[in-house]
Amino acid sequence: MNTFIRFLKNWTLPIGMTCGVMGFMAFHYIPQLSPIKPEAQQTAEFLMPTVLFVMLLSTFCKVNPHDMRLTRWHVWLILFQMLSCLAIAMFLHFLPSFSHALHAEGLMICLVCPTAGAAAVITGKLGGSETSLTTYTILSNLAAAIIIPLVFPMVEKHTETSFLCQFLTILRRVFPLLIFPLLIAWGLRVFFPKAHAAVVRHTGGLAFYLWGFGLTLSVGQTCRYLVDSPVSTHLKWLLSLVSLVACAMQFFIGKTVGAAYGERIGGGQGLGQKNTIFAIWVSYTYLSPVLSVAPGTYIIWQNLFNSWQLWRKEKQSGKKPKRQ
Repeated sequence: MNTFIRFLKNWTLPIGMTCGVMGFMAFHYIPQLSPIKPEAQQTAEFLMPTVLFVMLLSTFCKVNPHDMRLTRWHVWLILFQMLSCLAIAMFLHFLPSFSHALHAEGLMICLVCPTAGAAAVITGKLGGSETSLTTYTILSNLAAAIIIPLVFPMVEKHTETSFLCQFLTILRRVFPLLIFPLLIAWGLRVFFPKAHAAVVRHTGGLAFYLWGFGLTLSVGQTCRYLVDSPVSTHLKWLLSLVSLVACAMQFFIGKTVGAAYGERIGGGQGLGQKNTIFAIWVSYTYLSPVLSVAPGTYIIWQNLFNSWQLWRKEKQSGKKPKRQ
């Protein structure tokens, strides 16, 4: 039994991804499951935000609001997120006939996409600061809400609504599941300290396993996006390659900048682990449904890398000599 639990602990993310792919394939290729396919999709769409809310609540209960503060690595990575998006948008604005415009737009979406709320979970598992990463996650989402309505009309001019309307629309999309659990966690800490202590004491690694289950749901949805997309196979592969480059680049830059301030893990997860479901929505809303392939495959690359990081950490921990 202990061996099974240890295996599950070490391979939660790969198992979650595999289950997501297998679940999608079952509903896609087995005709007998077709009658319950709509209900299964509705259930997944309901469970995804619910699981994320509970996961973030248990994580944020461990975050002391007095320890949340802006640091230099936050500023540098936010600047990279915003300026890289602006640079690509300006390039496409002045060169609208660029032959690889779609690929550039896919890269732009992967770069401007804010940090996933669950990034704090992986950061804590890897030994980084969940508090510092939580601060950065809020800043990253706010930066995306500002830069997207400002910059994306330079690329696609069909958006007629005002900046304020677009800004509020994005905030409504990303902030409820990020801010509400944070406020509830802080409320428990201040007004119900015993309940707060019980949550911290009994949840333990719950957030990580909830993230594994949530990954099953999100990978299944991603597979559906990819298969239903009317994009040619050649373009899908190219956009997948773009997202792979973006993923590798952002983890590298994030870790490099973070290491300069003693936050290598937080920097890497903050810049590299993205809210890809939000990025898919941005693709459909502001640019083109075709581009959803880039953030759709990004979730695969980032979680393959996360799985490798967790495996390496577990392996290194197992090599440490036991204390006498």
